[in-house]
Formats: sequence, C-alpha cells, structure tokens
Amino acid sequence: MSLPVSLYTSAQVRAMDRAALETLGIAGYTLMQRAGEAALRCLRERWPAARRIAVVCGPGNNAGDGYVLARLARAAGYEVTVLAASAPERLRADARRACEDWQGAGGAITSFTPQPLTSADVVVDALLGTGLSGAVREDLARAIAAINRCGRTVLALDVPSGLDADRGEPLGEAVRAECTVTFVALKSGLFLGEGPQHCGVLRFDALGLADGPADTAVPQLERLVGADLERVLPRRERSAHKGDFGHVLIVGGGPGMPGAARLAGEACLRVGAGRVTVAVAPQNVAAVVATRPELMCTPLNDAQTLSVLAARCDLIAIGPGLGQDAWAREVLAAALTSGKPLVVDADALNLIAATPPGGVREWILTPHPGEAARLLGLTGAAVQRDRLGALAALLGRYGGTVVLKGAGTLVGRSGAVPALCEHGNPGMASPGMGDVLTGVIAGLLAQCRDPWRAARAGVLVHALAADVAAQGGERGLLAGDVIEELRRCVNL
Repeated sequence: MSLPVSLYTSAQVRAMDRAALETLGIAGYTLMQRAGEAALRCLRERWPAARRIAVVCGPGNNAGDGYVLARLARAAGYEVTVLAASAPERLRADARRACEDWQGAGGAITSFTPQPLTSADVVVDALLGTGLSGAVREDLARAIAAINRCGRTVLALDVPSGLDADRGEPLGEAVRAECTVTFVALKSGLFLGEGPQHCGVLRFDALGLADGPADTAVPQLERLVGADLERVLPRRERSAHKGDFGHVLIVGGGPGMPGAARLAGEACLRVGAGRVTVAVAPQNVAAVVATRPELMCTPLNDAQTLSVLAARCDLIAIGPGLGQDAWAREVLAAALTSGKPLVVDADALNLIAATPPGGVREWILTPHPGEAARLLGLTGAAVQRDRLGALAALLGRYGGTVVLKGAGTLVGRSGAVPALCEHGNPGMASPGMGDVLTGVIAGLLAQCRDPWRAARAGVLVHALAADVAAQGGERGLLAGDVIEELRRCVNL
C-alpha cells in the first residue's frame, strides 16, 4: 500500500485502535492477525528467497504481532525460530492469545539468546512497538544490541524497538532495521530525527481501517508529495510571457561574496521565475554577469538604491552572501520596510536575530538549525532535539511561514498542519545548498503568490533535484549540480 500523507503521534494511533474496537466493532485479535498477515506479505515481497526467520518477541502487543507472523510463516513453509526476550506467560489479552495460538500450532518458544539470530535469513523485531515511553530496560536493550550486531537483515514490526514513535529519537538502544512495516497510520517518529535511518525502507498497511477513525484525527504532520508541486506549477498557457511569472529581486552578495547570490538567482530562473534581478555589492557585478548572463545584475550601493529596485519587483529574497556589516544592515532595513513579500535567509536571519524588527510579518524565513538557534536564543543541539517545538517557537515569535532546514526539513505556518520533507540526502551538506533553496522558493512564490504553497513546493523540488543529482554519488555533490536538475523537477 502506498504511504498516506498524514503523520500522527503514537497516542493518536492508539486512539484509532480503540475506535476500531469500539466504533467499528473490530476485535483486537482481528487487527493483530491482519498485522501478522501484512508482515508476512512484506517478508515475501522484499525477501522472496528467504526461508529461515527468527522472530524476537517482547512483553506486549508488538510481540502478539510477532507470534501471529511466526504462526503464519510456519504454515507457509518457512523455518521459524521464536525467541522470547520476555516471559511469554506474562503476556496479556490478545498478545497472550497469539502466543497460545503459535504454541497450539506446534510452534516452540526459546528464551532469547543471540546465537540463533545468525542462522536466520531475516530477523523480525517484535519487541516493543509504539508503547515505549522511557528508556529501554536493560534486558531488552541487550536483545536490541544483539539484533543490531547479528549481521542479518532485520524487519521491524510497526516501529523499530527502542525508537521514540513521536520524536524519532532512540530511547537508549534502538533497532536498525532494513525495512519496517507499520500499521493503521504513519507515526511521526518514523520520519523525524533519527527515525528514517532506524526504520530503513518503510512499508504501510492500514489493516482495513483506511476509511475509518484516522479520518477524524488532526495529523501532527503532513508529508510533502507531488500534489504540492502541481498546485503551484500548473501547465502554462501557450500565450504566456515572462511578465506572467513574476519579477524577483535577490539581495545579497556582500563584498567578496558574489557566489551565494549568483546561485540563488540561477535557481530562481531554473524553477520558472519570469525575471530575476540580483543586487550585489558593486565589486561583485562582473562575477555574476559573467557566469549567468540571463540574470539582470545591478550594483547595490545603499538603501536608496534598494528602494528603487524594490519598486520594480514583485518580491525580495534577501540574505545569500549578504554579510553582517553596516552595508548589510542598511539594505536589510530597507527590504523590511519595502512592503514587498520577503524570503529571508542566511546573514539576513542572523541580523534579525541580533536586532529583531518587532512584531510578526508575512514573510518566509528559511533558517538552518544554527540560525534557528540564534533566532530563539537556544543552542543548535536544543533545536535538533525538538525540531517540531523549535518550529512552533519560531512561528510564535516571528510569524509568517518558516522553513526549518535539515534532514527532514519542516515547513510551518500558524493554523496549518506542519509539513515534512522526507526526500534529500547527506550530499546536500555542502556550501550553497541553502542559497539554492532560497532562489527556488522565491521563484515559486513569484509564480503562485502564496507563501505557504511556495515554501512547501520549494522544499520538495529542491530535495528531489538533490536526489536526482546524487545518483552519481553523494560525496562531492555541489549546489550547482542541484541547480542543473531543477528544470527537470519542475517539469515532471
């Protein structure tokens, strides 16, 4: 089944389970059997040659899913070893029934030891699931460590054991799976923080509840998907001309720093902006014009010059290579009072953090974790520990639309469900990537005039272009390589 757009907290998903039992009249054991069946389908599809599986079961309902899978797999001809990391007699309700059904079908249960794991083609993690609220207890942590050390392929049921299902942070030891099959609804922690590297390839099964209780819950997050691009980039009319697609003013390129503004300007053109003017320190004009003649480039001497330029454009993107000297402060002040929609990045964010302009504005802020930390008076580590909380704090303090960059970039706006980008790759950790994103968002804003939609679509197309560019390898990926792929990604 394809992945849904909406992401939920573990508490919300448990409420969906309860609603299925109470409102839809579905028995808990029925859902458990469906989970086992979905896991077996995933096992067959992903590892068709596997014949031996080891299922590691814990103390709760996640273990019940594992016992059902074990019984079904054995009936399908697999050689199944069940390793209990918690005493089976302590299981309750549906999980206990699943265990008894496994035993009733002739299945044996062995107390957990690491040795049998190395004989399996696939190890199934059915230890903890979503119920974990604190640090993994010592005996289960040892089992998780053994799973990670065994050198075998791992399939996790619902959530990799030890991973916080809401924040994506390991609570001590956490399973690193090659594939995770998750049930009922997507959990936010599979996409946030370290979640993606622990869950591996993600598979989803709604267990027959696709049109059930999830429809009434407000998601914690939404995944960015192709529809975000389609809403911003409709097919162009044959009679279209460049005046239909906006005029963007890129402000940056302080003394000795022409590259950032140049990258932002070209990215803006590559996503379809009608006209782009790059305003830089006078000594940088030749460097910009020589490498991309399609850009209009003008010397930016002072705030008065910026005011004249702003009157001719539809929006301003400010910050790439701006610097933080007196010239930078002067032109930023002029941009803030121009009355034009703004995309704000890099040094412009640092200047705002040092001297907040006061009040909230209709702008798009695009901080990376370090810039977000300065805007909030926190450390970068604190921002990364709670990226959703940092996003909410930025919106509360500065308003507008906020793009919190990083692995799993978040896009937020007051009153809207935040969006998350699951695309992108580690090769993007190189100079100029943020400048390209600024240009992409500005170019899309020029075309759709909607900051929320432009930010969402801009984050997505930037990440997709980076993934295409990284097909030749992530190391050495340059911002210019991403620019080369933007045109393809906005014309899919």
